[in-house]
Amino acid sequence: MLGPQLLLLGCLVWGALGRTANLRKGNDRNGRCLYTFTVHSPNESSCPGSGEANSAIQELQRDSSAQQSELEAAKIRLSVLETLVKQLRGDESPGLMPPAVQEMQRELDNLRREKTSLEADYNNFLQEKASLEKEKRQLENENRNLARRLANSQRELEMLRLGQCPQVKETAADISQGSKEVSKWGVQNLDYQELKSELSEVPASHIFKENSTNHSGTKDVDNGCGELVWVGEPITLRKAETIAGKYGVWMRDPEPMYPYTRETTWRVDTVGTDIRQVFQYDQISQFMRGYPSKVHVLPIPMESTGAVVYRGALYYQKHTSRIVIKYDLKTESVKAQKEIPNAGYHGQFPYSWGGYTDIDLAVDETGLWVIYSTEEAKGAIVLSKMNPDTLELKQTWETNIRKQSVANSFIICGTLYTVSSYSMADATINLAYDTSARSSKALTIPFKNRYKYSSMVDYNPAEKKIFSWDNFNMVEYDIRLSQM
Repeated sequence: MLGPQLLLLGCLVWGALGRTANLRKGNDRNGRCLYTFTVHSPNESSCPGSGEANSAIQELQRDSSAQQSELEAAKIRLSVLETLVKQLRGDESPGLMPPAVQEMQRELDNLRREKTSLEADYNNFLQEKASLEKEKRQLENENRNLARRLANSQRELEMLRLGQCPQVKETAADISQGSKEVSKWGVQNLDYQELKSELSEVPASHIFKENSTNHSGTKDVDNGCGELVWVGEPITLRKAETIAGKYGVWMRDPEPMYPYTRETTWRVDTVGTDIRQVFQYDQISQFMRGYPSKVHVLPIPMESTGAVVYRGALYYQKHTSRIVIKYDLKTESVKAQKEIPNAGYHGQFPYSWGGYTDIDLAVDETGLWVIYSTEEAKGAIVLSKMNPDTLELKQTWETNIRKQSVANSFIICGTLYTVSSYSMADATINLAYDTSARSSKALTIPFKNRYKYSSMVDYNPAEKKIFSWDNFNMVEYDIRLSQM
């Protein structure tokens, strides 16, 4: 404000001089040129005295001081504004910010975190998409291979019907009866069994019902019992559709009761606190395509991935309890409940992967088992044989295997086998406890976690296979047992 006033004053003085000033030139007494001028005041006849000049100077000083005060006040306001701007930019400590600015800063931080989370979710989505596209290509290749094999099988079947094979004249339906006349074909030939199972849409395992062989080609004895010596590569049957299927359990009944068969498959997604839905698939093809025939809703919720189906009933652990429940699948009702004495539950003695897997049920060639631990056993695995009707414990064994040190376990022919890791791609079956000898030993049988998060590992004695739930994926393994 001082600058414009001085400029205005100068203009007024210059205007006055331009109108009234008289310029004179002359020599002073020393001979030098001297310029002088006179200004006529419109109100005064002579120059003001020194007192009046001092008064005018003081007035100008007062104006200058006022302008200086205004300038200092403006500087202070500018400094405050600069500080506020710095606070809004985050240059100042959060504790010095006004409440409104702090709230804005918190909103900004939340938005940044949401942005980071969304970017991470998007990256995961891209990875999942790439994985699904890869699986899609694999499935398309497998589909083409199956189509070629089916075409070849149909041609061979047509040749058989036309009588071009001199050894046999029967149709595929006649051959499936296993009569003596087809002995020249060699029913034990695996290629022939595969051909017949594809054409009749009957699993090859059904054909071997009367002439079962193990993977070494020798005929099994008694009930096929032996010691586990080999586990094959995992075969993926299907993948869960939602996040609830990251962990779960799927199973088939080794001793089915009407109206169920050995093809009937059950599945439970176990992510959540109120697990009640049990999906039923009457055929394996329905299971692989994800088309359930029925959905059971349990009256009492389930906990963990330790459930099994045996003789027409679902056996499972009650949520946040050491109670085991028998649920009849046909009548959709609870038939029995039994508390496992002193068993740990809800995260007290789980497997190393967690999941509240304190109580794990299992089925082998000899019947129904429960795998758990107690305070008395100090976390070591305890095995008990169960009566499938009453759930009473018939006999109990205490092992020297710490339950939380293994990823999972299953029972074959009365022997407990444990898995070393749930996440390592190349894990092993690392320990075995023989209930008949009451002793354990170390093993190194390769076991692959293809998807690196196995939350369920069970044995099916009818199919001689291991079933597993590996990070959304339902997979199975062929196995080989030694002769007794």
